[in-house]
Amino acid sequence: MSRRRRALSDLAEGHLQAVEALAATASGSGAERLWVGEVGEAAALFSSELQEAAAAAPPLSPRRYPAALEALMAGRAVRPRFGLHPRIAILGPLEARLQHADVLVIGGLNEGTWPAEVEAGPWLSRPMQSAFGLPLPERRIGLAAHDFCQGFSAPRVYLTRAERVDGTPTVAARWLRRIDALCKGLALPVDLRGETVRLRAWAEALDRPARVKPIEKPEPRPPLNARPRELSVTRVETWMRDPYALYAGEVLKLRPLDPLDADPGAAERGTLVHAALERFLRAYPDSLPDNAHDALIEIGAEVFEPIKAKPGAFAFWWPRFLRIAAWFVAAERERRGGLRQSFVEIAGSLTLAAPGGDFLLKAKADRVDVLHDGRLAIVDYKTGAPPTAKMVKAGFAPQLPLEAAIAQAGGFAGLPRAAVGELAFWRLSGGTPAATIERAGRSAPQSLAEGALAGLAELVAAFDNPATPYACKPRPALAP
Repeated sequence: MSRRRRALSDLAEGHLQAVEALAATASGSGAERLWVGEVGEAAALFSSELQEAAAAAPPLSPRRYPAALEALMAGRAVRPRFGLHPRIAILGPLEARLQHADVLVIGGLNEGTWPAEVEAGPWLSRPMQSAFGLPLPERRIGLAAHDFCQGFSAPRVYLTRAERVDGTPTVAARWLRRIDALCKGLALPVDLRGETVRLRAWAEALDRPARVKPIEKPEPRPPLNARPRELSVTRVETWMRDPYALYAGEVLKLRPLDPLDADPGAAERGTLVHAALERFLRAYPDSLPDNAHDALIEIGAEVFEPIKAKPGAFAFWWPRFLRIAAWFVAAERERRGGLRQSFVEIAGSLTLAAPGGDFLLKAKADRVDVLHDGRLAIVDYKTGAPPTAKMVKAGFAPQLPLEAAIAQAGGFAGLPRAAVGELAFWRLSGGTPAATIERAGRSAPQSLAEGALAGLAELVAAFDNPATPYACKPRPALAP
């Protein structure tokens, strides 16, 4: 937008022409559509007054015009037309003084509303007002009391107030408190809240159902051709713990939207650590250089560069990565003596025969090492807490056992079919200690793989039956 100052009249005229052009349609001009109704008439009046006053205004930068226009329009109120009903009128206390009504509803009976708060004003103090012979602010309370008495004397009156305003409790107007005290002192059988209870009960009854029926848990049963025929090992775990979550993602294709401008969390931190270690191992698949630690730090600095835009996260995560890097290089030097080769982020798959047709199990292992004896070691990096040995044995954390089953079947590209000798979680927390190695279960890897594969086959067969529902968290204690 141009920085050169323009006459306010030119800016306003150009603005009006633009909005009328945008509002125009094939059936009507922009002016016909814009300047109608209560809002349109108020806007037209404002535009006319702006054009008249613009000649006396100083030149204005176009960049400042929107803020100036907003400031000028802020004081304008659009007042809906009331009083058009032949039997109903909404009036203020001043207008109602000379009116007579068969039924009167007095509203706003809260302190601060009726009567309004008494303010002396910014110019004259109370002593100054008294010295000048001006009426004190309290006189307005007397007028408000007079108006209330006039209205309260109508043949039929409803007194109303809001017990809360914007969630904040309010104080009843002094008129109500005085009437309540007077009735109690004279032992009159009047309860100002009795009618309130009755009217509130009526209002609540409008939305109260005749019978409350609890909503049942969702148990969708899609046809067999809509059910997934391939899943990753991580999605299998979701399937076991919360079938409905799998249904939402794989059948309905629903994906949660990322919050706007959300702060990075544990998932983003894990992704960064995984990416740094993957690049390091791809760069040095066989032997480590003397400056391996410096090389990993350099790779980590490149990977963590985008997160510097979030200083709070970077200040917390980067020191943890430095501790992880020192531990990882030391552990890797010790481990390389027993390895032939390491593979990172290696994809694999295994096809299972099932009642509904072949089912494809997919995986991408963080790391698979070929040991000197020909067996395989499968490693999964965890920046959070890994599954317990009990959960792995029970089959509710089947990721590594299923990857072992794929490896033993020769399902990983570039890897020979071989027995698995080790399943391990490397917990890379960056704390104290920086990392630990935890075995996936106490049973032999082959036994865990066979059990996980048998459990998956049973799960696939069960859900190949169209009558099997995708229940929502059937075991709440094991829900993800």
